[in-house]
Amino acid sequence: MTESVEIDILSTSAKNGQNTDEAKAKAAKAYNAAADHFDHPVSSFWHRFGRRTIERINLQPGERVLDVCSGSGGSALPAAEMVGPDGHVIAADLAERLIDLAKAKAEVRRLENIEFHVGDMLALGYPDDSFDAVVCVFGIFFVPDMTEAVKELWRMVKPGGRLAITTWGPHLFEPANRAFWDVINIERPDLHHGFNPWDRISEPDGLRAMLAKANVCNVDILAEAGTHPLNLPDDWWKIAMGSGYRGTLEQLDTDTLDRVRQGNLSRLVEGQVNAIETNVIYAVATKTDQQTNVA
Repeated sequence: MTESVEIDILSTSAKNGQNTDEAKAKAAKAYNAAADHFDHPVSSFWHRFGRRTIERINLQPGERVLDVCSGSGGSALPAAEMVGPDGHVIAADLAERLIDLAKAKAEVRRLENIEFHVGDMLALGYPDDSFDAVVCVFGIFFVPDMTEAVKELWRMVKPGGRLAITTWGPHLFEPANRAFWDVINIERPDLHHGFNPWDRISEPDGLRAMLAKANVCNVDILAEAGTHPLNLPDDWWKIAMGSGYRGTLEQLDTDTLDRVRQGNLSRLVEGQVNAIETNVIYAVATKTDQQTNVA
């Protein structure tokens, strides 16, 4: 099992019996901190996979879309472009600074059909059958009970509408991920965790089973293997600083942070690492008229 990229986020906290509100606060804190590197060009995969998710649901002009765990707009912005001025997109995320990034990009693109909310995907309060599409890219695994979260998203999908869940596949960011946690284990073993929140759904069968528990069936699932280039070892550090690893790094003092950085990057140099694994699983379910929402 690979160590978790998101060690301070919802699933780890829930496993330790932590209050869900406290876990959400930690998630927001980690990603607000990561916002200063989140949109760095070396982390272009956020937007690549977000756009790919939107392409798979075949949005039509005039449709209404909810994008949760929307980050800085990797899927919400292309959705707004696809549904056009007669459509509407609502983007929600716990991290206010990521929402601010998305807002700024929407203004540059002159997108007036998108609105942004800082909020929890489980407490948005929209009625049943509100959206033609509900989208969650790299976010469902943060929730302690993924099945209940899917039920909540599914109930907001109109009959004939689509639910899109995108998650990480196996071996995320390897071999850099392993190098990172090896150094953390040396410097701060108390911060070293072995629980990866998406392990249960990092294979198509596991993802399909989780969705089936939420009464979401007849799902089109695509597992897509991939790699992301590292032109320099420091590219990896920028990725770490702009992702959930930041939750760990924020807990280090200056000297320890520097040792972790140097130790991590030296391992990449020694291993001549010039790419990391970015395997992704896309799931798209269409709600039929016969399917009912489950409380």
